Amino acid sequence: MLEIKEIYKPEDFKPELTREEFIDFLHTHLDQFGDPKDQIGLSIDYAFSKAEGKGGFLLAGFYDGKLVGGLIMNKTGMSGYIPDNILVYVAVDASLRGKGIGAQIIEKSFDIAEGEVKLHVEYENPAKRLYERLGMTTKYAEMRLKK
Repeated sequence: MLEIKEIYKPEDFKPELTREEFIDFLHTHLDQFGDPKDQIGLSIDYAFSKAEGKGGFLLAGFYDGKLVGGLIMNKTGMSGYIPDNILVYVAVDASLRGKGIGAQIIEKSFDIAEGEVKLHVEYENPAKRLYERLGMTTKYAEMRLKK
């Protein structure tokens, strides 16, 4: 059975998981859709922040004591005109995909998050189908100006 641990502050990592192990897991299992480790760390810092408009949480999924899934949810601080939360990262151990682990972790995050949730997903990411099955819809195409 999947055990999902909620992490709201640095002390919540202990004893079965460290921050570095969580970052390494996400970095490894996000594959080509991930970001560098330092950026994953920044999203954790944001989730743990007590500053106005910031905050969030992490979820760590364990099966038989082994980390098999992870998620980072950040608050946007823009309720009303932008969804209240952004699901920044979610990953499942590559060898265990397709077994419902990701769905369980995401559904738990939806239960915990207060308000609406958005996420960014690349069109060719196979996880897009999972997000749609869980009730997420496409409202906008994201456009960026890189400087």
